[in-house]
Amino acid sequence: MKMMIKMTAVAAALALAACTAGDDTAAENVEDAAEAQAENLEAMSDNAATDAQADALENQADAVEEAGEEQADQIDATDNAAGGNVSGM
Repeated sequence: MKMMIKMTAVAAALALAACTAGDDTAAENVEDAAEAQAENLEAMSDNAATDAQADALENQADAVEEAGEEQADQIDATDNAAGGNVSGM
């Protein structure tokens, strides 16, 4: 349950970061938030009780980081398509 709450909070932070627009700041914020969450998951994996739990947390960290990078790329693509002017978000 705690993991679900953390992941929901991260998703909300990523969505909020994506709403800030105009330059590369939004994409950087999304990527930074994902990297921070991935680092937290990796730290949790270091303290996992079993190897299986550690592996699952490492895989989750990789997925979070990859999703953040993809979302940042999408934000950059949207900014580029809109000419950098996406203030209507």
